[in-house]
Amino acid sequence: MSPATPLPPIAQVATTYAIALGSNRRGRHGAPEREIVAALNAVGRVVAQSPIIASAPLGPSNRRYANAVALIESAEDPSALLVRLKRIEREAGRRAGRRWGSRVLDLDIVLWSGGAWSSPGLTVPHAAFRTRGFVLGPLASLVPTWRDPLTGRTIRQLAHVVDRKRPRD
Repeated sequence: MSPATPLPPIAQVATTYAIALGSNRRGRHGAPEREIVAALNAVGRVVAQSPIIASAPLGPSNRRYANAVALIESAEDPSALLVRLKRIEREAGRRAGRRWGSRVLDLDIVLWSGGAWSSPGLTVPHAAFRTRGFVLGPLASLVPTWRDPLTGRTIRQLAHVVDRKRPRD
């Protein structure tokens, strides 16, 4: 190769992300389940998706949620992906509001194949995913042997712990 010959472009390597999807309010696409389907079509290259399940709300909302998990491939770093997911939420009709209130669409980066990530406004793995059965159950159906990069436990192990009955006082 002569000095004047340009180098070939560096290929961006796609990584895999686990994205949690939730909705408990009608939006421009209709019922919460339809909002999840529309979001799945908008997030990009979906390589696997869980069934949509119903779950009880956290916090003050009294509406049940439609939840799912999708594995997507993207060359974006987690911060860039978060910006895109927030745009999809806004386009679906999500507005800023109180924490855990009803919402048209909620998209969270739960895990990524790159391990742990921390930047202003984003921590991967998601800080609360280990306590949420509505995330761990669908996630375990897709990637039961993926490991939490912080605890080393598999998704199957985490799902088992969160689903285990708690003793009553």
